[in-house]
Amino acid sequence: MANFGGKRAGQIVRLGGNGIGQVMAAVAVAFLVRLVSVPGPSLSADDEGDYETDDAVGGGEGGQDVGDDSVSGGGVRPVTIRWRNVTCSLSDKKSKSVRFLLNNVSGEAKPGRLLAIMGASGSGKTTLLNVLAGQLVASPRLHLSGLLEINGKPRSNKSYKFAYIRQEDLFFSQLTVRETLSLAAELQLGEVYTAQERDEYVNNLLFKMGLVSCANTNVGDAKVRGISGGEKKRLSLACELIASPSVIFADEPTTGLDAFQAEKVMETLRQLAQDGHTVICSIHQPRGSVYYKFDDILLLTEGALIYAGPAHNEPLKYFSKFGYTCPDHMNPAEFLADLISVDYSSSENVNTSQKRIDGLVESFSQQSTLTLYAAPLNRKETFKSHISLNRKTNGGRKGGWWREFRLLLRRAWLQAFRDGPTNKVRANMSVASAIIFGSVFWRMGRSQTSIQDRMGLLQVAAINTAMAALTKTVSVFPKERAIVDRERAKGSYSLGPYLLSKLLAETPIGAAFPLMFGALVYPMARLHPSLCRFAKFCGIITVESFAASAMGLTVGAMVPTTEAAMAVGPSLMTVFIVFGGYYINASNTPVIFRWIPRVSLIRWAFQGLCINEFRGLEFDHEHSFHLQTGEQALERLSFGGSTIGDTVTAQSRILLFWYCNTYILLEKNKPKYQLIEPPPSEAGELKSLAENELLDLDYIKEKVETDTITADESESYQKFESPPADKIRPFILEGEE
Repeated sequence: MANFGGKRAGQIVRLGGNGIGQVMAAVAVAFLVRLVSVPGPSLSADDEGDYETDDAVGGGEGGQDVGDDSVSGGGVRPVTIRWRNVTCSLSDKKSKSVRFLLNNVSGEAKPGRLLAIMGASGSGKTTLLNVLAGQLVASPRLHLSGLLEINGKPRSNKSYKFAYIRQEDLFFSQLTVRETLSLAAELQLGEVYTAQERDEYVNNLLFKMGLVSCANTNVGDAKVRGISGGEKKRLSLACELIASPSVIFADEPTTGLDAFQAEKVMETLRQLAQDGHTVICSIHQPRGSVYYKFDDILLLTEGALIYAGPAHNEPLKYFSKFGYTCPDHMNPAEFLADLISVDYSSSENVNTSQKRIDGLVESFSQQSTLTLYAAPLNRKETFKSHISLNRKTNGGRKGGWWREFRLLLRRAWLQAFRDGPTNKVRANMSVASAIIFGSVFWRMGRSQTSIQDRMGLLQVAAINTAMAALTKTVSVFPKERAIVDRERAKGSYSLGPYLLSKLLAETPIGAAFPLMFGALVYPMARLHPSLCRFAKFCGIITVESFAASAMGLTVGAMVPTTEAAMAVGPSLMTVFIVFGGYYINASNTPVIFRWIPRVSLIRWAFQGLCINEFRGLEFDHEHSFHLQTGEQALERLSFGGSTIGDTVTAQSRILLFWYCNTYILLEKNKPKYQLIEPPPSEAGELKSLAENELLDLDYIKEKVETDTITADESESYQKFESPPADKIRPFILEGEE
């Protein structure tokens, strides 16, 4: 299936050859077997290893592992994140320069506290947040190094459950708030919990996030009005909280919101921190009431750390030591933003502000030492409970392929059926184009000139049907793919159920528009007067519409944005139109391009329509050189030796070919994230620590499985616990006591 290279790929494009039917049939069977037999959200070999060890510590990747406390409302497992000397650089091969996005940044985020990362635009806020969440997109130009510890031990992001709230809130627009949350709960919680438990949990989340009043309102998008921006942000939070994450990352959650909605969102994050979550957010310049909701603050300027410690009045006291005093009745956030930003109003101001910032960065790096939680971290629960919990969760997901397919089919159908504006536009365009073409080719007769008219009508019918289906797909699918990538990254479902459910759900609606077009244009143009021929006409353009949509899916899976898809899709279709059998005869096509007509969906649709129309038709003629029958017209187009069955078979092969390519591209183009490398001086020490820890975990797991772990051993492996809030002393400056 993944073996589409070299010689085999050359065979696939020869759709008209004798042996290509067997090849494409084998590919289609392999694709369907892969689609149906692939298990539910499964992990790679590396991930499975992490589950057997790290899940004992409590959690899966991105909230993928869901425990009992997700529904029962139990306490959140405390997680402390520490990072030291994190450096991220971006190299430019052309100029041979290196730009530091982050430069020796250190800090700490604690459970029960809200940490805000502040700084001017381009200061590295989002980069640092992505590094801590393990969501920094991989690039060969990036180099990322530093130390990242989870509860005092080197860990990857797979060792705890986390939620990531991005700036852009992406949802299926035609679903209501309750439907969105309920579907996410069903997919993530699996069959371990009853429907009543899931509904109760969803209702609690709606109440907790303040979404009860809009629970039955469609989410909406740019085309259809739905819930507000603040409600969308809280819905994003609610969807992420289903897995009961220990850590919540939020990238500028107040962006695009008014002051009231921004404060409500931040109040929600503050409440989540008080519930025991570790909350880290990046924020640009909050209002005063929002600033005082922060427990800790980290200030960045041009990737460098300028302050890290408690919020409220502590930063003001620190900077006042250097002569920078916040005026009375001024928002501290505005004062700090002005203090750490470069003023580009004039060259003199640039030099002055840059000198001030460099001095503050140097002072903090030299005078401060990070005193990170002097109290030792203990554990509260034995590994046994976490391992048994993990077994329960994994057991509930076994055999869940068809369940995922059923849920995703329901979602895809609701999204397609309720998309009234899009369906209305497509219906109007189908009717309008049918009336226009029918009027231009009104009631064609049997004269010699009608032969050209018939060919022109059949060609524009094939082009119109294909372009309408392609344009709709490439304008929608890239946005939907972003949602699917996020959900798959959380392990909500696998690719097979999603793709198959999407194809089946959109089939009835996708078939309605070409049928509508054919039902109007066929009698208006007085094409071959036969009910059987009319049915074949509609069938051919419907299959072509499906093939064009499948091609649009491949284009949408191949390019990163909607704009790129709108550029690539029509351009590719233009090539297929040129080699569609009307503008250039297949026998006159240059040898180097003869493979293009064989893969052109326009050519096969046009050929099928011509065979359906001309075969058995007789034309008026006065001279011997005139075309007397439709078979003679087909010979001139080089379609004489073909049948409608051949064209439908070729279209079906093209359809399956594009579907297979879509599956492969979606599977291949998963987001890849940059790995953080330890500094060279500490790499050996970390390796030794990891080896010792792995042996320790293996010993504990063996003890748990044999139920021979003693009480003393159980106490020695208790859950991580943070010290009381009044004993927390974040970042202490030397000589400040």
